[in-house]
Amino acid sequence: MNDNIQYVTKETLEHMKVDLQHLRGVERPAASKAIAEAREKGDLKENAEYDAAKEAQGMLEAKIAALEGQIATARIVDESTIDTSKVTILTKVKVTNLSTKKQVTYQIVSETEADLKAGKISVTSPIGQGLLGKQIGEVAEVTAPVGLLKFKVEDISV
Repeated sequence: MNDNIQYVTKETLEHMKVDLQHLRGVERPAASKAIAEAREKGDLKENAEYDAAKEAQGMLEAKIAALEGQIATARIVDESTIDTSKVTILTKVKVTNLSTKKQVTYQIVSETEADLKAGKISVTSPIGQGLLGKQIGEVAEVTAPVGLLKFKVEDISV
């Protein structure tokens, strides 16, 4: 997998585009207005409000640039073409932690979509990397901060 390419669903890409439009069309003009208002208050050397507005604008521009980069490298994955014979991006994988016997279902997603509370883990996370390419019945050994974890793949679906 190319590190620069992010595999996402069509819905996620649309959500990213909406976020970018909001940042460009609403947030950026608001930041410019805040700088203009702070500039009108006098000496820029001792104007903390101006400095804060400029810093906020810099952070906003960095956020816009990052989102533009993510959209530029995004590749849509059609869920109907996903091979469920092995764990790949966008598959849902039901695993059993062999030390705790607890079963969990994870969906393997791109870094931008990762949300552990929703059961979505990044393809670049230790567990995500350990599960990639595994088939039902295989055991993935994952080195995590807590030590070696073993997960048995029980089921793979979309």
